[in-house]
Amino acid sequence: MDPVNILIIEDEKKIARILGLELEFEGYQYDISYDGLEGLAKATKQEWDLILLDVMIPQMSGMEVLRRLRAAKNATPVILLTARDSIPDIVSGLDLGANDYVTKPYQTEELLARIRTALRFKGAKEKSSEDLFTISDLKVNGKSRSVKRGTREIELTRREFDLLSYLVKNKNQVLTRDQILTEVWGFDYYGDTNVVDVYIRYLRKKLGDHEQEDLIHTVRGVGYCIRSSNGEN
Repeated sequence: MDPVNILIIEDEKKIARILGLELEFEGYQYDISYDGLEGLAKATKQEWDLILLDVMIPQMSGMEVLRRLRAAKNATPVILLTARDSIPDIVSGLDLGANDYVTKPYQTEELLARIRTALRFKGAKEKSSEDLFTISDLKVNGKSRSVKRGTREIELTRREFDLLSYLVKNKNQVLTRDQILTEVWGFDYYGDTNVVDVYIRYLRKKLGDHEQEDLIHTVRGVGYCIRSSNGEN
């Protein structure tokens, strides 16, 4: 089995070193960057299994590093390390594409557990990355991360694509908001489950629901289901 490589982007050298020793003890390989510019360069020049990203770092903030990674279609799992515990900051990071977060000061065992969860989630997504899913005139390609409805190409953000993929993989099944949060966001999301409703609205608009056949259906009081109204799969 190939070793797991983790990039730590953390400007507090003592914290970074202790964290590195803990990762090494768990059998992970790691490297450290002490500012955002260097961290972004390392993150893009080689492949990593996971990135531990401090939000408050010099040269370039952790949020900007994350934004640029996701804009470049880099899907490496990212766990934010933040001293901020306000919900808006956490939500901003998650909306930019972070997989999880840990608030400082954190317990090492909690962080290690979240690392294991993120790595399992990454493995599960890679396992099904070559699948092609269809429903009615909608085609979702996991390998190319592309979406077509009829002959029309549809541009989706990373989170929108993950949400649509999960719905289509489970077509004709009613999925609760909690199920969607756990599977699409990759962990037990601590924010308001209304984030699911927001992203469903984004998808409906981009898919052209209401202009064409409605595919995403609301099951009041439960959640959402994607299905063809005429019974086509």
